[in-house]
Amino acid sequence: MGETRQFFAHRGVSGEYPENTMAAFRAAAKVKAHGVELDVQLTKDGEVVVIHDETIDRTTNGIGYVKDFVWNQLKRFDAGSWFHPKFSRESIPLLEEVLQWVTTLNYPLLVNVELKNDIIDYPELEEKVLHLIDMFHLQSQCILSSFNKASLKKINELNDSIETAYLIEGIPVDILKVVENIPVKAIHCEASFAQSIIGKKVQERGYPIRVFTINTMSEYNKLIKSNVSAIITDYPEIFLENKIIE
Repeated sequence: MGETRQFFAHRGVSGEYPENTMAAFRAAAKVKAHGVELDVQLTKDGEVVVIHDETIDRTTNGIGYVKDFVWNQLKRFDAGSWFHPKFSRESIPLLEEVLQWVTTLNYPLLVNVELKNDIIDYPELEEKVLHLIDMFHLQSQCILSSFNKASLKKINELNDSIETAYLIEGIPVDILKVVENIPVKAIHCEASFAQSIIGKKVQERGYPIRVFTINTMSEYNKLIKSNVSAIITDYPEIFLENKIIE
């Protein structure tokens, strides 16, 4: 009997809502996405905020680095109008706000938290994220991912029960050695990796593969034989509406 492949909403339903906002996450839950993917960084005063870029320039009406603002400043910026004026009241959320909301849902939405610490070093980001997950008892619903191998290793040392995923681009030939040394429990990758011989070897070793960012049925159809465990997409409804069964 086939099981439904999981579909994660990339930064929420970011194809139709401003990314990494509560509006985008609520839209994901409305269409019953299996999970949401989001990005976290730290403010100047140590709050874990949900935003992709190291600066606020692209997705808010402000300018500057996330790390240079305290939370009381950051929360006042408009994080929705860049996408459409009707979202002008959207702001940068705290991870705490998102996780608290997840606990109110009537189904176990998975949360893929990407730690954006591969460019800027955020001291204690790992500890703070784990603390929030513990606070809301969401250990079984959270996946922590990063391009930063040292960060993933630190998470594993702090709490090896939390699922970790190594983010990669391209097709690194030494991937099996890398993931075994960190260690991690899954790999998040591009379609090219999932379709490669190395990708198949990784799956044979028992590492689930989640592929980003697949936004059309034609892209998805190329992956059908790749046996990936999840798709990360800006448009989860496209796939959920089709009731895809593997």
